[in-house]
Amino acid sequence: MLIAMIAYEAWAEVGFDTQGILFYTDDVGVFSATRRLSRDGDPTQPAIDTRLTDKGSDVVFEPDAGVRTAFENRWGRTELSLRGQGFIFAENPRFNHGTMNVQALQTFTPETRLRLRYYYAPNMFLGENVVRQEESEPLADEVVTSHIWSARVEQRLTKEIDGRILVRYGIRRYNESFSERDTNFWTIGPHVEWKATDRIRLGLSYHYERGLAEGRTQPQFKDDVSYINHYVSVDMDVELMERLTLGAAFHYERNIWTSDIVGDERRGAHEDIYQGEVVLTRRLTDVWNVFVGFQRSNRKQSFEPEGVKNTNVGIGASASF
Repeated sequence: MLIAMIAYEAWAEVGFDTQGILFYTDDVGVFSATRRLSRDGDPTQPAIDTRLTDKGSDVVFEPDAGVRTAFENRWGRTELSLRGQGFIFAENPRFNHGTMNVQALQTFTPETRLRLRYYYAPNMFLGENVVRQEESEPLADEVVTSHIWSARVEQRLTKEIDGRILVRYGIRRYNESFSERDTNFWTIGPHVEWKATDRIRLGLSYHYERGLAEGRTQPQFKDDVSYINHYVSVDMDVELMERLTLGAAFHYERNIWTSDIVGDERRGAHEDIYQGEVVLTRRLTDVWNVFVGFQRSNRKQSFEPEGVKNTNVGIGASASF
């Protein structure tokens, strides 16, 4: 009987989250990068050459599922979660890929928490690109795998304001044809959330990131994607009425390329990225939500005459139980 009670209590602490979104995108080449440009995503993604963009429109299904559990311990309460996310393209299956998140959240007091996370994105196809390692410069598939470890110290500063400090370290490893782009990077930055009223929540985030690529020691390839990155994000959630919420966000990113290799197109160059998004969410029940969303991004390399634009429109549903 005691064993049964313990098993029941453990099972009662297990929860599940699931979500599915159907998107229309006008550029499959940059869709995944646009989707990750958020403070809790992977905003400083791999270098995206303009030749990899403008690849046409498609319909993309984004499934997302997670399992979580929690238990009490001598330091407070621990929550563990595992989340998987996919990107399935209707007409461009070469861009299909998935990611995984493993997270531990330790609550020491109602005011203080520590969040640890590991993010894994294997074998992500970026497109066909020019191989700098060959004199004839043939085209080949560019593929990258990312591993990112992060920690967030979360502290309630006042009744209305929460503060966080994010630190993370990551590596990106490319296929052999683009191995000079293998990059190690680290990030640090503050997040602040302010509950302005019972119906309005505001957020502000800043990240500083430094990335060092193998290409900086291989001048013969003229392809050093090392960078200094500044990322700023502002977001707002407004409860328009009971069970109806409007979310909006604006993100800005500046990549300062640090290559000093003569002949490298990124030498003395930079990239600016602007992105806005809105999501309207309707809570149907205590379990189910439905929502519609819109994203628009513009990215521009200083050494190119025109920028790259991307528009995504999505409709989806989510459940938590």
